[in-house]
Amino acid sequence: MKVEIIELGDRAAKFVLSGVAPAFVNSIRRAMLAEVPTLAIDYVNIYDNTSVLFDEQLALRLGLIPLITDLDSYVLPSECSCGGEGCSQCQVSLTLSAEGPKTVYSTELVSADPSVMPAEVVPLIKLSERHRISLEAIARLGTGHDHAKWQAGIACGYKNVPKITISDECDACGMCVDACPRGVLVIADDVVKVVDERACSLCRLCEGVCELNKIYDVIKVGTHPDSFIVTAETDGSIPIRELITRSAENISDRAEALDGYLSVIDMEMEMDHHAT
Repeated sequence: MKVEIIELGDRAAKFVLSGVAPAFVNSIRRAMLAEVPTLAIDYVNIYDNTSVLFDEQLALRLGLIPLITDLDSYVLPSECSCGGEGCSQCQVSLTLSAEGPKTVYSTELVSADPSVMPAEVVPLIKLSERHRISLEAIARLGTGHDHAKWQAGIACGYKNVPKITISDECDACGMCVDACPRGVLVIADDVVKVVDERACSLCRLCEGVCELNKIYDVIKVGTHPDSFIVTAETDGSIPIRELITRSAENISDRAEALDGYLSVIDMEMEMDHHAT
C-alpha cells in the first residue's frame, strides 16, 4: 500500500491510496464516520427555561454542538471503571446560564474541563426580554454507530483515480477541451494533453462530443482499479490527522479480534474432530 498526500489541513485532508482493494478504502471511510469516538452532550438538566423553545428542542440543539475532544483523557462509558454511572473519566459537565434580550451562542457554555469546549460558534437560541435559560449539560464519549451527534468524520468519501488515454488518431479539434467542465484537457503544440488527471470527475463528456470516438477510441476515460482518492473532513472535535490514524487503528484492532476469534473456532473444531 502506498499513501500520497494531496492536501492536509487541520480539519480536512485529501490523499491517494494505491495498491489496495475497494473494500479496504470503504472500511477506512466507514471507520472515520462511525468508529472513532468523540464527546457530545448526551444528557441535559434544565433548571429554568422561559424561552420560546421546548426543553426537548433546546436539548437537541445542545447535543449537536461539536466539542473539542482529547481521546487520551476520556473513555467510553461502557469501558469505564465506574460502570457507566458517570465519573470524571467518562463524562464532563458544561453549564449555561443566560438572560435576554440576546442571542445565546455555544461559546457561552462553561466546561468543568477547560480542554473541552465547543469547536464551532453555534447560535443556540434568541432570548427576548425577561426570557431566561439555566441548565447543566453532560457530555459523554460515543461513536457514530450510536448517534449522528458522535460522528466526528463528515464528508468522508473516495473515488477511483481517473485514467485518461488519448490516442494518436486525435485531430486536436478542441471539442473535448471545451466540453470538459474542470479544465482537465488543454491543447498544446496542436496536441490534446491532460494537465490534471486527478481532477477529472469521470463525467465522460469529452468522449461524447468527440466525433472520431464513434470510429476509434480516440479519447478514453477510465480508472485505476487499485488506486483511490480519499477526501475526509472533521466537525472540529478532533484533528483530521487523528481521525485518519485512529480509523486505521480501529480496522487493525478489529482484524486482530476477528483473527483471534477464528483461531478459537478452528481449535474447537479440531478438538471435536479428534474426539470423534
